[in-house]
Amino acid sequence: MKKRNSIILAAIFVLTLGYVQAQDADETLLAKKDTTNNTKKIKLDGIAAVIGDYVILDSDVDKTLIDLKSQGASTQDITKCSLLGKLMEDRLYAHQAVQDSLLVSDDEVNAQSDRQIQQLVAQVGSMEKVLKFYKKPDAESFRTELFEINKLRMLSEKMQSKIVEEIEVTPEEVRQFFNKIPENERPVFGAELEIAQIVKQPTAPEEEKQKVIDRLNQIKADVEDNEASFNVKAILYSQGPSKSQGGLIGSITKESGYVKEFKDVAFSLQQGEISEPFETMFGYHILLVEKVRGQERDVRHILMIPEVPQSAMDIAVKELDSIRQHILDGKYTFGEAALNFSDEKETKFDGGILRNPINFGSRFELTNMDPALYNQVRDIKDGEITKPLKEDDPRGGPPKFKIMKISNRYDEHKADFAQDYMKIQELALREKQFNAIKEWMNEHIEDTYIHVNAENRDCDFANNWVKE
Repeated sequence: MKKRNSIILAAIFVLTLGYVQAQDADETLLAKKDTTNNTKKIKLDGIAAVIGDYVILDSDVDKTLIDLKSQGASTQDITKCSLLGKLMEDRLYAHQAVQDSLLVSDDEVNAQSDRQIQQLVAQVGSMEKVLKFYKKPDAESFRTELFEINKLRMLSEKMQSKIVEEIEVTPEEVRQFFNKIPENERPVFGAELEIAQIVKQPTAPEEEKQKVIDRLNQIKADVEDNEASFNVKAILYSQGPSKSQGGLIGSITKESGYVKEFKDVAFSLQQGEISEPFETMFGYHILLVEKVRGQERDVRHILMIPEVPQSAMDIAVKELDSIRQHILDGKYTFGEAALNFSDEKETKFDGGILRNPINFGSRFELTNMDPALYNQVRDIKDGEITKPLKEDDPRGGPPKFKIMKISNRYDEHKADFAQDYMKIQELALREKQFNAIKEWMNEHIEDTYIHVNAENRDCDFANNWVKE
């Protein structure tokens, strides 16, 4: 089996479509007159490959490489042949997804595109800067191209998910996978920690909450009764990340990843209506439904966060100090204290143990740990419980306070079947999934119309694209 290069393209903006009907031509030519009035053919863009109904242009490969570089990815070991192979894989997945009726709705694609555009605008400051960066003449052409890119990517992901969705590994398969690895080739796992914490989240007093509710009601009345601009009010007063866009959140669907309370309000109003103040985990909002498009909503909202007084923070720190001392005195264990006193629902029922967002396991590898978390735990000794630590809310909300301990520490070591079973199981599953995808790929390459330009036929592809 040929070794594939490690190429990660799924999560980046690659503005390369190659999305036209399959053609038998090898290149697109432009007739143009030179200064001597002689007509000559000038190559505009070559067709690198055709996969089913998808065409990949030479420029698609070039733009992909440029975009990888712009994202800061290392391209030292990436060749144009390997990039072309990856683009061909993506289009084969998408082509077969359509054949198998694994469709994605336009609403889903538009929602994803809108989220990406909002993120880009937030990063660079304006839509004009986004268009300039991607060399697009207007927002509509940018959105259209992004739609096609996202649709192809989502079809590809859906097909890949279907291929591996029912694949599992038995304990015996895990054992066989591990035993077939030569002793001197077994992976080395870096130092890891299991981390537990007890959290206290200071809350605003009722009078502060009422102040925010009253202020939101005043803004709502000013917009409804005096025709004030909701957009301007959001820019002036909202504490949410969409503040600079006038509180705009585009293309919300019922499947979007916003909290339930927010979506419930968004879909309970008619176009042009403004909600009453309502609460979410982020604070209090009012919401304006700006536009309704089928199952989508464009909304604007104003978020206000009640002020948490210093006295409430002092109480949280004092409670944690008391809990810590009781644990040290043996009155209860750290896990028992987490269950009974922690305000963090995600960890309190598991003894305060943090879960790694990458694999939802309990271990954090030091070299891959989030820097903020690493700074909190790097100096904790075994058996030690920290004094209360303050953690600011990146969304601008009130801080929380916590005490932490290292529940277990695993030094760097060569893979051990018993100690590292979960990781070995993950590796075994990954290999089985890879083999299933490889088998699927070989089968569908044979069954699909594929044309590779003569200039690319000498590429050392990981798959048999030229059907030798």
